[in-house]
Amino acid sequence: MEYQQLIHDWNTAGASFDWAAARFDLNDETLRDGLQCPSVRDPAMDQKVKLLHLMADLGIVAADIGLPGAGHRVREQVRVLAREIVQAKLPIAPNCAARTVVADVQPIVDISQETGIAIEAATFIGSSPIRQYVEDWTLDRMLKVSEEAVTFAVKHDLPVMFVTEDTTRAHPETLKALYSHAIGWGARRVCLADTTGHATPDGARNLVQYIRHEVIEPSGEDVKIDWHGHRDRGMGVANTLAAIEAGADRVHATALGIGERVGNTEMDLLIVNLYLHGAYRGDLKRLQDYCRLVSEAVGRPIGVDYPAFGEDAFRTGTGVHAAAIMKARQKGDAWLADRVYSSVPAGALGVRQKIEISPVSGLSNVKYWLEEHGFDPANERFGKVLFDAAKASDHVLTDVECHALIASVTA
Repeated sequence: MEYQQLIHDWNTAGASFDWAAARFDLNDETLRDGLQCPSVRDPAMDQKVKLLHLMADLGIVAADIGLPGAGHRVREQVRVLAREIVQAKLPIAPNCAARTVVADVQPIVDISQETGIAIEAATFIGSSPIRQYVEDWTLDRMLKVSEEAVTFAVKHDLPVMFVTEDTTRAHPETLKALYSHAIGWGARRVCLADTTGHATPDGARNLVQYIRHEVIEPSGEDVKIDWHGHRDRGMGVANTLAAIEAGADRVHATALGIGERVGNTEMDLLIVNLYLHGAYRGDLKRLQDYCRLVSEAVGRPIGVDYPAFGEDAFRTGTGVHAAAIMKARQKGDAWLADRVYSSVPAGALGVRQKIEISPVSGLSNVKYWLEEHGFDPANERFGKVLFDAAKASDHVLTDVECHALIASVTA
């Protein structure tokens, strides 16, 4: 049997977008925007360097390695990371954030020249009317400071990504003016930032298409579009996928979604979804290392219920679920067991479905546990003591508890 026939995929019913043919890049913001999360610590340099290598292993081709205009410490860290990319010949294009002021762009120029690698200057300025009102900015002033920063970067041979903050709440006319002028000054990449996590998938599509058709095409230049999403409404991954469907050339995300407030689009979950769409062909097993490294480095535990990578992602103590997984395994193919009660295949991530014994377990759970731990699953005494204990418990039985119960009937 063709196993794919066992799943009817409503996600593709009537879909017009060909994910297998999609062409886009991933930009990792973990080392800059991710570290603006108020609840994380700044990782040690060796951890940051290791993370760069994991990005390369995962096929992430660009990374924001810091905002060197923030001070001496950050400048030195950016210098180390840029040098590592050069010396290790990592296939990663670095970029650095900079306010639209020459003082922020100058250190990027210096580090680029010192290390011998082109570092894209991600010059950013707020664009929404609410931000303009709070800052007392006029459009003329915004254009003036933006021109100074962009032309300075271009003059010093830096590639420029012009970023408008809060793009998803900005007026079309303001965006057209800012982006059109930035392209005229030499920017060859524009970034649409959902800074407050305001967007919905429809909003992401509308914005990308507007910039493509109303700004870039009339310019006649080869300009790329980036999407930078946050997850204040819990739509980070959904919006990023929508932006890709609308034609974004590169999308930004962070490991575990760390970032300001509740964070950014989750790079790990984005990659899992791209894999399920057939648009990611790398090795998902490296994602476990990526998530664990960042969790440890920034002091952010991975929640037990975090999708795909949390402790409970492929763990069940429910009798009906366990019975179905076991029946699937008995048919001799891990493909079935990985999908009968899961949309994300555990095997692709290098892990297995885990069946435990809980108050809502059936005998299938007990037999499975016994077999997995080297006991005879047909032993009635073992089965009864575990089953009875589980039904009287208020939690999943630990392995230690199970072993003690078995010992109690063999003593």
